[in-house]
Formats: sequence, C-alpha cells, structure tokens
Amino acid sequence: MNKILLVDDEKNILLGYKRNLRSKFDVHIAEGGKEGLDILKEHGPFAVVVSDFKMPGMDGVEFLKLVREKYPDTVRMMLTGYADLDSAMNAINEGNIYRFLTKPCSAELFAKNLYDATGQYQLINAEKELLNNTLKGSINILIEILSVVNPGAFSRAVKFKNLSKQLLTRLGKEITWENEIGALLSQIGLVTVPSSILEKMDKNFQLTDDEKTIFNGHPEFGKTLLKKIPRLESIANGISFQLQTYNGVGGSKEYKVGENIPFMGRLLKVMNDYENLIHLGLNQNQAIEELDKNHDFYDPDIWGALVAEASGFGEGQIISSKELAELKPGMILANGVKDINNVLLLPKGGEISEISLMKLLNYNKITKIKTPIKIIEHTK
Repeated sequence: MNKILLVDDEKNILLGYKRNLRSKFDVHIAEGGKEGLDILKEHGPFAVVVSDFKMPGMDGVEFLKLVREKYPDTVRMMLTGYADLDSAMNAINEGNIYRFLTKPCSAELFAKNLYDATGQYQLINAEKELLNNTLKGSINILIEILSVVNPGAFSRAVKFKNLSKQLLTRLGKEITWENEIGALLSQIGLVTVPSSILEKMDKNFQLTDDEKTIFNGHPEFGKTLLKKIPRLESIANGISFQLQTYNGVGGSKEYKVGENIPFMGRLLKVMNDYENLIHLGLNQNQAIEELDKNHDFYDPDIWGALVAEASGFGEGQIISSKELAELKPGMILANGVKDINNVLLLPKGGEISEISLMKLLNYNKITKIKTPIKIIEHTK
C-alpha cells in the first residue's frame, strides 16, 4: 500500500482525511511543516506528500520546497482554501507541485488525485530503476571489455580509481560515483589503439608522429563512446581532457586551460603523467621530482595533493609551491630551503618565522635562493 503524508495545522481536518483514506492508502499525518519533515526522515520514503498552504511558522510553499530538496522522488501536492492565482503559481514554482487542489475538496476527488499522484511516483521510480540498471550494466560491460582487450589499461584504470580516492580525500572533496567511474573508464578509448603502439610505449620506445596522433586520440574516442550512455555525459567530457595541460602548453584541447578544464580531466592528467613514470621504474620521489620540472602542467591543488600523497604527509595535507615573495610567517616547509649552491638555509618541516623570512629575503639579495619553495597546507 502506498504511503502518503498529510500535513495541516488543523488536527480535525487531518483525522477526517485519515478516516476516509486509510482503506486505500497507508496514511500518516503531521500538524505542521516541522513535524512533517521529522516524519519523512523517520518513516520515509513516502509516495506522496499533501500540504496545506497557509500554516503558522512554516507555510506550505516553504515546506514543499524542502521536501523537494530532501526527497525529490516524492510527489508533492497542495490543498488549500486560499486559492488565489499568485499563491498557486508561487507554490508550483517554488515547490514543483504536482497538483494544486482547493478546499473544500470531496473525498472522492481527493482520493482520485492521490491515485494519480501515486501512479506518478511509481512511474518515476520505475524509470529510475530501469535507468540505474541500464547504467550499471553498461558500465560493467565496458569495464569487462577493457579488462579483456587491454589488461594493462584496465590495471592502470584501477590504480587511477584508488589514487583518485586518496587525492580527493586530501583535497577535502566528496568521493562521488562519477569520480570512481570516471577513473575506471578513463582508459576505455585505448581499445582503438593498435597493440604495437601500446607495446612501444610500454618499453619507452619513441613513437612516430602518426603513432602519437593515434594515441592522443584515445580520450576523444572514449568520450564518443561514453556520451551515448545516460548520465555519463559529464564523465565523458572530463575524460576527453585527460591529456590536456593546465597551462595549455602542448595539450590537445588548447581552447580550454586552467579551471575551465573539467575537474575530472585535471585529475586524470596528473595521474596519467605520474603513473607513466612509475611504470618506467621510477620510485615515487623520483617521479615527483621529474614531474616538478613542469608543475605548471597541473592543477596546483591536485598537484599539491599528489606530492603530499607520494611523500607520505598526513591526511588532509597538500603541498603548494611558493615564490619567495609569497612566503608568510607560520608557513611549514615541506622541503628544506637551499640557495643555488645547495647550501641549506632552513630545514624541512620547519616553521617560517618573521626573523627567518627576513633572513631569506636579505640572503636572496646576495646569493639567489632556489624557488619555488614547497609549503605544507591543510585542506581540513
């Protein structure tokens, strides 16, 4: 039996509706918006919520707007004796109301509208279940295809999935299903790249210009493949930017740079280049040192998170690069500060004080200091 919630500040009206409808629906009642939200949280999900328009404290428009935000699948209706056009339009716009009924409303008419609303709820959930099952099935098939056709690319994608979770945690960002699926499917375009090219890359052999063009086309093919699947459009777009540099130099999509590049693309770019070096036999510190030569290629926050992760810094910490003029007292050094002759001026892990900062500024006038300087920052 479908669950419905009736909300009104007049208890007698609620009890009357409940008597008339209890043989047809699983009826719950609430005297006001606050009680209604509590019941939704404790006893949900509900197929339909019907609210009176004019109630003390929280009116029906505000209540149904909150219901829409918290329980978007629940069908919302409004029943009121204040049937002016303005309030009706406001209710529809603010709360996305399915039906607007006026008092007095006969039991037969009320029940008919509730049947229509529960039918709408069942339709929404049937479509949602179908879409979710289709989506999950499509993703699983693509992942299985990648694991069979190119086990190396599949292994790389799994590493991306795990590393992306670690980086997102450091950045204080939510680990969403889009990030997880994006990492797993980021290499799906490699199914179109000839194995001879992948073997050359695996052995660090130089590719010809034609071979580079073929390989660099795999993110775009991945996008073409994934955008046909419902709900994967934004993931597909992000994947297509995985070879694009943050500063636009040498990238395949120079019309977007910096934060105009989708976050997924920026995240994958860092992980791609890092994993390439690890695959060639470099350890974590060597890979970071090599990538640091072109750190402008990467989103500075994501790059800082990768450096912190590879260096074993605490959770919630990232590394940022600062020029001498950007240093401030209280900053913690991720690496020691050295001059161009490799003379250590301040140790790793030390806190910059006003005196030490002045010392560095004066020292730099005589013997130049190596920059950028690595600083530990906290995201949590």
